[in-house]
Amino acid sequence: MSQPTVIAHRGYAGVAPENTVAAAEFAAAREETEMLEIDVQPAACGTPVVFHDDRLDGDRDGRPITDGEGLVWETDLETLADCEVLESGASVPTLERFLAALPDSIGVNVELKNPGTADRRPGEALPAADRAERRERWSPFVERVVEVCEGFGGEILFSSFCEGAIAAARDVAAGYPAAALCYTDLEAGLQVARRYDCEAIHPPRNAIAGTALAGEAYDALPAADPAVDLLETAREAGWAVNVWTVDTWVQFDQLRRAGVDGIVVEYPGLGGEP
Repeated sequence: MSQPTVIAHRGYAGVAPENTVAAAEFAAAREETEMLEIDVQPAACGTPVVFHDDRLDGDRDGRPITDGEGLVWETDLETLADCEVLESGASVPTLERFLAALPDSIGVNVELKNPGTADRRPGEALPAADRAERRERWSPFVERVVEVCEGFGGEILFSSFCEGAIAAARDVAAGYPAAALCYTDLEAGLQVARRYDCEAIHPPRNAIAGTALAGEAYDALPAADPAVDLLETAREAGWAVNVWTVDTWVQFDQLRRAGVDGIVVEYPGLGGEP
């Protein structure tokens, strides 16, 4: 049985302050870590920063995500550098600073979260009439992201729930692999992967047929049997399948036995033998 790639979700967000340099350093120190998954969006000046939520004043399990407020893309870099993430002492880093904390031996899955707008249309396979406009909306930010990533010596994989982001990445960063993130509409994700000749698809953990996880409710996804056999489809298309996001060794083992290529995990140690 092959061992899936261990992908640290936001730098093992279950035990480290997500998307921070502290999380990058923690994940890099773990021998099992082969890749990190992070989220990028622009600060007010367009500089890519590593942060998941649209707003600085959200929360995680009742704890403030930061001590700041407002939309990330309307906030200047100096203010972001002063925002404390999850009361951890760590702040919101630029993408450049985050990557500088990692060795070249660790890959990074850079999720293109948004280009500086709440109007993103995630999870859609866009009609032909909308694709060019959506690509152009993303392109300036993707160019900034690629410029930073070119200074990193490790593997980079771009992913997004948004077709416009994948389209822009294919135009701007043709030399980098890309992955379509699937959500509630699995077929839409597959359409995007086909349309842009992606190297991978990233489905949620309950979308892999034949596992006990299949059909369970997860995140905003309802309890329903997968409408598509993603593994069979991916093998026919030549895509890697990297599944998000698992919390336990049992979940990891189910997906490993199913034959997925990578697993995004909240905690270190989930891929070890019992």
